[in-house]
Amino acid sequence: MAKGLSLFERRRQRVRTTLRAKGNHRPRLSVHRSGQHIYAQVIDDDQRRTVVAASTLEKAVRDKSGATVAAAAETGKRLAERASAAGITKVVFDRGGFLFHGRVKALADAAREGGLEF
Repeated sequence: MAKGLSLFERRRQRVRTTLRAKGNHRPRLSVHRSGQHIYAQVIDDDQRRTVVAASTLEKAVRDKSGATVAAAAETGKRLAERASAAGITKVVFDRGGFLFHGRVKALADAAREGGLEF
């Protein structure tokens, strides 16, 4: 039986510690990936509220499979559009404990193409 935190939990703590140190009070783009869907939200930690959010559960994206790179890219594009409409251009990317690969990377790249800077 393993003692302490899992690899995922250690990675999550390491990422959050780095974000707190380098965040400069910018909103945080938080990503959660499940087996079937991907969720992203821009969070203002100073005010403790979610500013904008997007996921593969939305009607426009739901027809596509939520577990694909294409659906993740569409979610990132939608999130970037909503963030720019809310006046947010610079964020800090919080991948949680997920590796920056596959669907997480596709979402991040689409958000960058949509105008978010991180």
